[in-house]
Amino acid sequence: MDFFGWKIDLGLLIFSVFAFITLIQLVYHWLFFSRLAFFKSADQSRSQTQPVSVIVCARDEAANLATNLPGILVQTYPTTHEVIVVNDNSVDESKYVIAELQKSFKNLQHVELKHEAKGIPGKKYPLSIGIKEAKHEVLLLTDSDCVPASEFWIQKMQEAYTNGVEVVLGYGAYHKKPGLLNKLIRFETFQSALQFLSFALAGLPYMGVGRNLSYKKGLFFQVKGFSSLNHIPSGDDDLFINKVANKKNTAIVIHPDAITLSEPKKTFGDWIKQKNRHYTTAKYYKRVHKFLLGLFSFSQFFFYPALAAAIIFYDWRFALGVFAIRMISVYIIYSKSFKKLNESDLSGWLLFFDIWQFFYYLIFTPALLKKPKRTWH
Repeated sequence: MDFFGWKIDLGLLIFSVFAFITLIQLVYHWLFFSRLAFFKSADQSRSQTQPVSVIVCARDEAANLATNLPGILVQTYPTTHEVIVVNDNSVDESKYVIAELQKSFKNLQHVELKHEAKGIPGKKYPLSIGIKEAKHEVLLLTDSDCVPASEFWIQKMQEAYTNGVEVVLGYGAYHKKPGLLNKLIRFETFQSALQFLSFALAGLPYMGVGRNLSYKKGLFFQVKGFSSLNHIPSGDDDLFINKVANKKNTAIVIHPDAITLSEPKKTFGDWIKQKNRHYTTAKYYKRVHKFLLGLFSFSQFFFYPALAAAIIFYDWRFALGVFAIRMISVYIIYSKSFKKLNESDLSGWLLFFDIWQFFYYLIFTPALLKKPKRTWH
């Protein structure tokens, strides 16, 4: 190929592009994701306990509250704590479920909202009310469709509040069920956690998930809550953390006892709708985060097309050699990270998941361009 008088070997050019994409992938895996893979929690010289306010927001979630709220209420925690359920304009049996549980659990507080907040779509208003009602400085957030993996969830999450820490990021997993869809949902959730937890360990925290998230009440009011985000329906978790978290005030907790578990979607269509809604907030992240996440996604999306082109137009042996180097790195880091987040059963599917990422981006990238819907969640 002749390009402005320069003769270029097309096959070599394609292979060089493939090698460069692979290099980007290796940099991300070893510079960022290895931090979670080899992460070791600091040894607690003594177990600290401090008062905690657990906040759950719910709208028409009577069934989920009946199923999951007891798991939050029976936590083994020696220090004062409360559980606040913000019942946001529910028309189902939610208030009766809460009232029944209050008979057995005196630390359960019920905040019932009967009017919609004008001009504040989504979950931010009920969550703000819950935070305002909280008696304690340490806030621990989860959703009505989540249940702690153990009775020590509160204990393990609040242990991360050492000097200077104001934000604690946890892992919100999904229940393990039979079927391919369950594995796809859990892998996507795992990979998202691998990214935001690793970036936090690298001093670049950019999001957390409302299923398992903690921060200080003082920090919330210091930045005037969600006031700068009220025009966006979503983002009460990831956009808020993107705004307030930094390398000095953020910690992560991945202890098996500190994980929360949710029911996964049962149909592919419902999962697509859920993820499309979540991804509409990514456009509001800080520029450095959008660049880093975008570059990684770009390299992931084009990796297999570039591999196929390098095999066809260059030397398949060199192409597969580069592929092997990357896959060895992926297997090392992902297998260790799977174990850290209690998802080891996904290890045998890693090559399939890796190839699946190309199709995943085809399906979900358009969501980044969509306008967020003004729904509660």
